[in-house]
Amino acid sequence: MLNVGLTGGIATGKSTVVRMLVRRGARVVDHDALVHALQEPGRPVWQRIVEAFGREILDAAGRIDRKKLGAVVFGSEERRRVLEGIVHPAVLEEAQRERERIGREDERAIVLSDIPLLLEVGMQGLFDLVLLVYAPREVQIARVMKRNRMTRDEAVARLEAQMPIDEKLKRADVVIRNDGTMKELEARVDEVWEELLARERQKRVQGSGSRVRGTETRD
Repeated sequence: MLNVGLTGGIATGKSTVVRMLVRRGARVVDHDALVHALQEPGRPVWQRIVEAFGREILDAAGRIDRKKLGAVVFGSEERRRVLEGIVHPAVLEEAQRERERIGREDERAIVLSDIPLLLEVGMQGLFDLVLLVYAPREVQIARVMKRNRMTRDEAVARLEAQMPIDEKLKRADVVIRNDGTMKELEARVDEVWEELLARERQKRVQGSGSRVRGTETRD
């Protein structure tokens, strides 16, 4: 089984790439979806968040309102660390269980762990390789402005809340560039899928004691 940490940036088209890779046979562990599931009312993570930040962060149905929670945490390093200390360990544990379950079902699976802030929180060491969905900064800005109906300043502020995409580019093992046509993207995904299959075979031959190495592909 090959464990791939998949990340990108705002408006790079990561979700589109994930769908393309799933059609080719990849399995996905969606960390954002796990966060939502773990924060369902009554679950231990929900309970700990409510205890830490108060019932004011809940909506009328008793669910955590992410905007309200964000407003409480925003601008406070201490509160952000408290929240991360509650959520991150639980998500990592649940994600690992999911990867192990997939591995039992298919020992040759290509498993994509979809983590938007993978590089920001230093999780790359957990995976055999890091796959980045990349689009140049100006393309990101234009897409955010169009998609979210934002001004340029608002779009730039969104981007600056994450690690710059060109910094992520330096840290990735494999890159899918997405600033062309859909046909070009499909062709690039085909290339990367073959690369991932080759690396999974290499891992089985070499064993799982180290990160999988191969020819870097940064087109």
